[in-house]
Amino acid sequence: MNRRKFVTNTVTSGAGLMLGGLLAGAAYKQEPDFDTGDRKQPFMQEVLKYRKIDAHAHADENQYKPEVNLDFADRLGIEKLMISNFIRPFSEGRPDDFRTRNSFTIKCMKDHPGRFIGTVALNPAFRKESLEEIDRCRDAGMTGLGELYNQVKIDDPLYYPIIEKCIALNWNIMMHSPVGHSRVKLYQSEPKNISLPEDFVSIAKRYPEALFQFAHIGGGIDWEYACKVLKDVPNVFIEVSGSNNAAGMIDFAMKYVGEDRLVFGCDYSFYQGVGQIFSANLTDAQRKKIFFENIAKRLKKAGIHVN
Repeated sequence: MNRRKFVTNTVTSGAGLMLGGLLAGAAYKQEPDFDTGDRKQPFMQEVLKYRKIDAHAHADENQYKPEVNLDFADRLGIEKLMISNFIRPFSEGRPDDFRTRNSFTIKCMKDHPGRFIGTVALNPAFRKESLEEIDRCRDAGMTGLGELYNQVKIDDPLYYPIIEKCIALNWNIMMHSPVGHSRVKLYQSEPKNISLPEDFVSIAKRYPEALFQFAHIGGGIDWEYACKVLKDVPNVFIEVSGSNNAAGMIDFAMKYVGEDRLVFGCDYSFYQGVGQIFSANLTDAQRKKIFFENIAKRLKKAGIHVN
């Protein structure tokens, strides 16, 4: 069993454990209460009151089945999922590969109207084909790039024409962040061309009008270091998904990045993704921003209105 499949069914955080148990039908004598300050109410009632957009989701025919996505989403009150069928790490990422993957995403959108927001996988090493693919996918209703992986670093000049086209479309650009520690010393299994926090800073300063999303600070990176590096680049959203949900991660990100630049995502770790937002020391208004409002505003710029 791979890591993501394992953590989909196994929960490591306290809030995620309680949430996972509730949704799995654990035998609680009484559903746990959620303390809202001036009142108490059942925890699942509190979970479901918040509108949610999962800003980091995947769909394919094997590991990330769309029906499984929607099953978890329905239980947790996630209205829409921003999905990609990403180019796998260490692969060449040729045009026939990313076209096939994007076509599957388009099929998911057609099969489940209103639930999936498709984002485009591409490889800027193939400039002409990537620019053409943006047009094809835009015409099919997709919006934004993601999850971009390790074929080319985000600040490589190969990305410049891609980013400039996304600026014209007001598209969000979501790039995978590395798995590493101690000021991002990469794990041996990590692709060497992965984009580091410093690479995001470099490209965000070159293109301050572009809209970037730094993926999954809960994915295994040195998240404290990442938040510190990215704190002064306002056009980079910090997305909080992942299966490595350390205690205090959201509170730390709030301190350095702030409530207007954090966005909710699961990356197939559904219980943890939702549970960690409730574990954090957040106000009701801050949860609304992270779960829904921040990414909804960015999508609106691209013409995707989530009312």
